[in-house]
Amino acid sequence: MRTIPDHLQEGLRVVFVGFNPSLRSGETGHHYANPNNRFWTILYQAGLTSRKYRPEEDGQLIELGYGLTNIVARPTRAAAEISPQEYEQGRQELLKKIRRYRPRVVCFVGKGVYKQYSGRKNISWGVQAEGKVPGVTEFVAPSSSGLVRMPLPEVVAIYRELRDLL
Repeated sequence: MRTIPDHLQEGLRVVFVGFNPSLRSGETGHHYANPNNRFWTILYQAGLTSRKYRPEEDGQLIELGYGLTNIVARPTRAAAEISPQEYEQGRQELLKKIRRYRPRVVCFVGKGVYKQYSGRKNISWGVQAEGKVPGVTEFVAPSSSGLVRMPLPEVVAIYRELRDLL
């Protein structure tokens, strides 16, 4: 199982941060490759992309000003398989990436991802009050996993708030 390359560069409008790659992403080398993951559908329905991209087109999001990374690089079947040590290392690495690339917004794809990054427990959807990197807005959106029970229209509405923020 291989790690998935980040799609990052300076000057991005948004960097989307997931927990870690799925096994399917590890097999294909592309972000959000599990067929049950709704990431690409959500971006399209929220108006963040003009069409529904496919996982193998993940690198093309850079052209839209969007980057992709994860808090932990190792692919797993479930986030529950990630160790506290991996989260600690991932948190430090992610902070370095944000400081280096300085996107306008970092969108955490799931409250759990943001909890691991920030150490905070009470988290609301949308823009967070204080970020770790001055000048970079932290935004929390629902996970795009097919396991999330929130109805898709509600998830899309939160991602529309991100679109409006941009």
